[in-house]
Amino acid sequence: MTAVDLPAVPRVLIAEADPWSRDLLKQVLLNVRCDARLDVCADGQQAAGLLRDKPYDLIIADWELPGVDGLSLLRNVRQQRRVPALPFILLSTRNDSASVREALPLAPTAYLTKPLDMEGLTQRLQDLLLNEGETVYCEIPALAAGMTLSVFLERRRELSDGAPLRVDVKAAVQRSLAPEGLDLKQLEEQVKTDPQITAVLIAAANSAGHHGTPVQTLSMALHKLAAGQSMNLILGLALKHNVILSDAGLKEYAERHWQLSQQTAQYARSLARMLDLDHERCYSAGILHRLGDLALLRSLQEWRQGGGELDDELIGESLVTYGASYGSALRTRWRLPLELRQLIAAIYSLEGGVYSREALVMNIAAQLAGLTEHEGIEALAKGKTARLLKVGLSELMRIRKPA
Repeated sequence: MTAVDLPAVPRVLIAEADPWSRDLLKQVLLNVRCDARLDVCADGQQAAGLLRDKPYDLIIADWELPGVDGLSLLRNVRQQRRVPALPFILLSTRNDSASVREALPLAPTAYLTKPLDMEGLTQRLQDLLLNEGETVYCEIPALAAGMTLSVFLERRRELSDGAPLRVDVKAAVQRSLAPEGLDLKQLEEQVKTDPQITAVLIAAANSAGHHGTPVQTLSMALHKLAAGQSMNLILGLALKHNVILSDAGLKEYAERHWQLSQQTAQYARSLARMLDLDHERCYSAGILHRLGDLALLRSLQEWRQGGGELDDELIGESLVTYGASYGSALRTRWRLPLELRQLIAAIYSLEGGVYSREALVMNIAAQLAGLTEHEGIEALAKGKTARLLKVGLSELMRIRKPA
């Protein structure tokens, strides 16, 4: 495909088994051509079926697809002897010379090894999908006639991309680069207060492409994904639609939820350390517990950008009505570990008669974070959670002081 025969609106197929890598590829592509007609699938059999049914202008496929692998897809495409040749980007974790020699006779447009070079991939897509000097602008679609806020939020709940970003991801990655490469410990320090980054990395580390003990902390996720994939996923978040809150009023609400998440996480970590419990897991639960409220605020910005009316009363009502359910839907859809979800649930209420000590820590940490500076903690120290945890006023005051 050359500059003279580029389609007005390209049709692209992405075939990638890992859901988070698939989403990353989708975002990079839409960032280049927001108007692209895009089909995505997770296995080679489905990709082969789509290739039989539809004419594509570009294929991006992973070699390691289940069913029919990406190399077989490329072979089938080349056997059709289309002129000019259908652009085909082959992705693989294989970077050995034997694998490259196996693929090259089939003339892939590009052979890219994972973790992907995001800038290189973007440049390839620009060369394939844009004429020189061309840019594509996509308007934000207006709300459907008669759409109400409640119906809009109900529909968005199962489609939400999560919370807005709190951290400038490009700056965070830049500050974490060392002469020998990406410093994962420094990167963790840069992004640990961001619920969206934490949730996505934990979810990605627990996805189908990764096996072993469930990952429940940011540190574990970073090390399991390794530097290249962690950096790509974090940078990829900045490509998402509406991931930055530009609405000043909604940003104020988000700041309160971010601060409450961080306070809860800090209290939980300090108390868990004091009691010799898993303090990093408690910190993760604290950071993530307002994910739904933040995701809802992002959806409310979409509502306003589509032409919907919004005021403080509607924002408050929406948070009360939908915040918890947005969080539950995200944690389930992203398949966050059950143990981590249980700790998050304990922040809101203690159900049943037997509680883990970590669940009690989360519950009391949230209560501490909810106190104003003028409120005492004497009543909290006399409450049920503190009694079950066997902590008193002196311990709670010691925990609260650093924050």
